[in-house]
Amino acid sequence: MATQPVDEKLKASAEHAKEAAEQTQEAAESTQEAAEHTQTAARTTAKATVQLKDSADRRTELAANRTVFAAERTYAAWVRTGLASLASGIGAQKLLAGVVPGWMIISTGSVLILFSAFCFASAVWRQIFTGSQPPHPDVQRIPPFLLVLFNGFLALVSLAALFGLWFGQTGGG
Repeated sequence: MATQPVDEKLKASAEHAKEAAEQTQEAAESTQEAAEHTQTAARTTAKATVQLKDSADRRTELAANRTVFAAERTYAAWVRTGLASLASGIGAQKLLAGVVPGWMIISTGSVLILFSAFCFASAVWRQIFTGSQPPHPDVQRIPPFLLVLFNGFLALVSLAALFGLWFGQTGGG
């Protein structure tokens, strides 16, 4: 009689062990599904990270391009201001003749022409020495030797106009 309660306990333990094994198997399957889902999410996240990095790099390149274009617009503004000042300095002699004293015409023209030379030099200075360089832009910058050559010529024209203003006739009659 003593064996029957022991057999029942063994039978109950076996059933509990079987239930525990089934639960463990179900948990393992759930864990496997969760692992597969996690791997899929990791691949998706990796792709999104690469796309985000590419997008950020492209925005940086576009910003660098805009910086180069802004610098070129600034250069053009300096040259435009210098040309206007040069034309005003040369025109001052004809426009103001007979209206104001000669010394005032020469001083006004001289200041305007000297300011034009300053603008031409500043244009080159600002274009070549930009401070910190932008990240690698896609667009090409204007070569510095062309800037120096072009603006050097304009500065010489300014000096010639200044000497013409100071020392008399320039051949125009």
